[in-house]
Amino acid sequence: MALSLGSAGAAVAAPADSGRPRGEVPFGPVTVADPNPGGSYARAVRLSEGRPGGSRTLLATYQQFAQPGGFPVHRSDDDGRTWRPWSNVPAGGEAGRVWLQPYLYELPRAFGGLPKGALLCAGNSLDSSSTRIVLYASVDRGLTWTFLSTVAEGGPPNPTNGNTPVWEPFLLLHRDKLVCYYSDQRDPKYGQKLAHQTSRDLRHWGPVVDDAVGDVYAERPGMITVAQVAHSLWIMTYEYGVSDTYYPMRYKLARDPEKFGESPAIALLDQDGYAPSAAPTVVWSDSGGPMGTIVVSANSDADFFVNRHLGDPSKWTRLTSPMPRGYSRFTIPLTSPGSWRRPGLVFVVTGAPYAEQAPIQAGVIALD
Repeated sequence: MALSLGSAGAAVAAPADSGRPRGEVPFGPVTVADPNPGGSYARAVRLSEGRPGGSRTLLATYQQFAQPGGFPVHRSDDDGRTWRPWSNVPAGGEAGRVWLQPYLYELPRAFGGLPKGALLCAGNSLDSSSTRIVLYASVDRGLTWTFLSTVAEGGPPNPTNGNTPVWEPFLLLHRDKLVCYYSDQRDPKYGQKLAHQTSRDLRHWGPVVDDAVGDVYAERPGMITVAQVAHSLWIMTYEYGVSDTYYPMRYKLARDPEKFGESPAIALLDQDGYAPSAAPTVVWSDSGGPMGTIVVSANSDADFFVNRHLGDPSKWTRLTSPMPRGYSRFTIPLTSPGSWRRPGLVFVVTGAPYAEQAPIQAGVIALD
């Protein structure tokens, strides 16, 4: 069952969004970029600003399978309607290495020697013999990037059980630590597990902490994303690989995002008993009802899956939108505090579904 909010104290984390620009309406999909070969695993961040109405600037990036050169970053200054090339992480790429699974994050306050509003980019830098989750930073709104640290290093990029790579970073500033979640094949007890490490200075990282493991060795929890639900509840979503072709979604609820390992796993099923699968992402919007709206995407479906009851397993419903499905499609809520009586808007950025070709596309949907 879903956890109730109770009286637990609120955790401190980055807000999903800095405000809703006046007059913003659904649109899209529009093209961010059309890489050749096609890109996927798109990610975006909305830059915060102090002026009334919030920011209209977004940065977006993506991966390109088997292509060296880092992560191309594109910029929009009109809420995501038009885009232009902006920078690259790292500048000029890195000879001999391919870059997968980017994640962009804006610091909500000064931390680790960086000012409020500094940007972080985590990604998986790999070659034939290693995988490395690395962290870069920008203090000029994503125009230039500086290497900070290697979070975790694993073996060759082979997803077959028994190999030792690391995959798919996700960042969250929680209280006085930056949390980096990722998929980890290095533990001999599991084919793959979900874990995190934390840092107080962005350069040194603590021990590995488990967040989700399989019931048997062959099962592969992967692709974790995390969102704060209301004020004292957190949700993590992930795919749960039970075979080479089936990756049903699971999620966990916890009061502390560093203690998901203690929470039971819950299968995500919609109102008809359907199980979405593969490459899920999750966010929470403060709109759509007194408990807000959890929004989940999966590679298997163009529809989104929403829950307005704090993750109650019996309350998942489908939301149809014009945005195409994609491998690890990413969302950003665009609502502002106190907006629960409105249906709310969500920015979406996506690339091709897994093993397919499509441009990187963006748009805004309504949580109707």
